[in-house]
Amino acid sequence: MTSRRTFLQALGSAACAVAAVPPKWNVLFILMDDMGWHDLGAYGNTVIDTPYLDKFAAQNARFTQAYAACPVCSPTRASIMTGQYPARLKLTDWIAGRKQWPYAKLLVPAFEQQLPASAKTIPEVLKPEGYRSAAIGKWHLGGSGSSPLDHGFDVNIAGTAAGSPPTYFGPVQLPGLKLEPGEFLTERLTSEGVRFIRETKAPFFLYQAHFTVHMPLQAPKELVAKSKARQTGDLDPTYCAMVETADASVGRLLQALEDEGKADNTVVVFFSDNGGVRFQGNRKAPVTNNSPLRAGKGHLYEGGIREPLIIRWPGVTKPGSVIHTPVSSIDFLPTLCKTVNRVDGVDIGPLLRGGRIADRPLFWHYPHYSDQGGPPAGAVRLGDWKLIEFYEDGRFELYNLTDDVGETRNLVNKEPGRAAMLKRLLQDWRRSAGAVMPAVNPGYDPARSSEGLTGYEAPTPPVA
Repeated sequence: MTSRRTFLQALGSAACAVAAVPPKWNVLFILMDDMGWHDLGAYGNTVIDTPYLDKFAAQNARFTQAYAACPVCSPTRASIMTGQYPARLKLTDWIAGRKQWPYAKLLVPAFEQQLPASAKTIPEVLKPEGYRSAAIGKWHLGGSGSSPLDHGFDVNIAGTAAGSPPTYFGPVQLPGLKLEPGEFLTERLTSEGVRFIRETKAPFFLYQAHFTVHMPLQAPKELVAKSKARQTGDLDPTYCAMVETADASVGRLLQALEDEGKADNTVVVFFSDNGGVRFQGNRKAPVTNNSPLRAGKGHLYEGGIREPLIIRWPGVTKPGSVIHTPVSSIDFLPTLCKTVNRVDGVDIGPLLRGGRIADRPLFWHYPHYSDQGGPPAGAVRLGDWKLIEFYEDGRFELYNLTDDVGETRNLVNKEPGRAAMLKRLLQDWRRSAGAVMPAVNPGYDPARSSEGLTGYEAPTPPVA
């Protein structure tokens, strides 16, 4: 694909002619882990206090239909870094993945255990433009030979192959970081991000990828006590406290930009890597509630893939703007930098300026059994309509998300023509992306097939 000027530079140059804004924008990309679409006040939550993010959303652009490219973490993170679908990268599950259950109906495919070196990342694209890049927090895209430092970052603090910390309270030893006894990981990672903002003179890309709100459920005692006093219902009080620590982190990072005089030339993106954890493993009590969305992490229903997305682009985004156009995690690279390799995403800059982008389908391919009970499946969304294909039995479910955001009415029989069209789109995309499918398991035992599954399986609605 022909290279083009970075969107950052184009906007920077335009602003420069008017207000002498530096031509190269800093980028602060804040990524939360397992935070659900409904966890913030700006998205309708009335139980958890998120004042900084609510104010941030009110002053900038809030997306209502932003998607992770996968219902689990590592593949979505790979799509953010590269602008490519996980299926094309052959990185379709969390690293190292769930162990194959010997009696399951399907044998899940092998997948990449690290981010492919051939796929250029955001920091690799920005480096020739003079950017200094830091990855602070969770990496989960490979270990030795595939750390952030191997993929274009100049600084790596706490990034490893692991998907979660052993504990959120020190003592903990991570790359570039030693957590003292009692020190809280989320606060310390925020301090490291603040320090990078203050000390970096060159244009920067800061990938502030928090572990929170991923398991284990841990937060400062005073915040947990506050949540318990509020009677949070089927939202775990410790989980609520963890969301509040994430909100406080965003507040500190935004304040650091203000203090250093960098707020007016820094693009800020806030996003999450997959839906909120509804049920986890053998835990019987729910963790969070993604209502009105269905299910959660590990599922291709909306609760597993629809994310909070808030963007501030000074001079571009309008205060209080709400964007309903569907976008995906594959769109960040082509929006923030020039395209030098094949990407699946598009530049969503026109949406930030109040315009439109061309209609296009969005795709998902998750050929695995998730720890949260989600079965192997694929999906496509085009306009208001979403089709899910379940690989175990070839079953299809069709939903109109405008009329039925909770995916409660399967319209596959009422809309056979539309279902057939979306099915062809999904199948053609899988072929073009080289998506690897699961295989029939010769050891399948119906009587034991569910023994290895834990978590919550959302019930299938009746066919309308």
